[in-house]
Amino acid sequence: MKRESSLKRATTETDVSLALNIDGSGIARISTGVGFFDHMLTLFTKHGKFDLNIEASGDKADNHHAIEDIGILLGKAFYEALGDKAGINRYAFQFTPMDEALCRTCVDISGRGYLVFDVPLTREFIGDFETELLEEFFVAFTANSKMTLHIASLYGTNNHHIVEGIFKSLGRTLKTACAIEAGNTEIPSTKGIIE
Repeated sequence: MKRESSLKRATTETDVSLALNIDGSGIARISTGVGFFDHMLTLFTKHGKFDLNIEASGDKADNHHAIEDIGILLGKAFYEALGDKAGINRYAFQFTPMDEALCRTCVDISGRGYLVFDVPLTREFIGDFETELLEEFFVAFTANSKMTLHIASLYGTNNHHIVEGIFKSLGRTLKTACAIEAGNTEIPSTKGIIE
């Protein structure tokens, strides 16, 4: 079974195309128009061993609409590609250092979109990326992937390192949570379904 999804979202504000292969090899082709965000999604892809193609353009007001819509599509792509979720680990967590910073991500592929976001940042921008959009991206991602996600910056002083640690950590966490246990075909819920 191929765990893949290809989606498109076109609105009056954005035009986004996305293709995801959960069982890829870490190949990223990312073009969002926001250089720092491209870098973060490339790290996420590499550390998750996913294949991810994103082509996005947004309005000129700011980066909010494009980044939110990418979060929506990436969440939907994971939800679609995971299918009935039979045999997956479901839960995973990862502590990831990035120089002086330490980040933690915890995932439950639960069928319930929920975000806990504890990431105090001290800069308005990192490169061309508005730091307040980090939480907006993850709100859109969790709502549409129907995953519970806890993200915490445990400590660190360099905002770039903190955000980079989060994306690397999330890639590795999702790789583990999405992995199928050999020979297991059960859906990991006492309900018998994860919707």
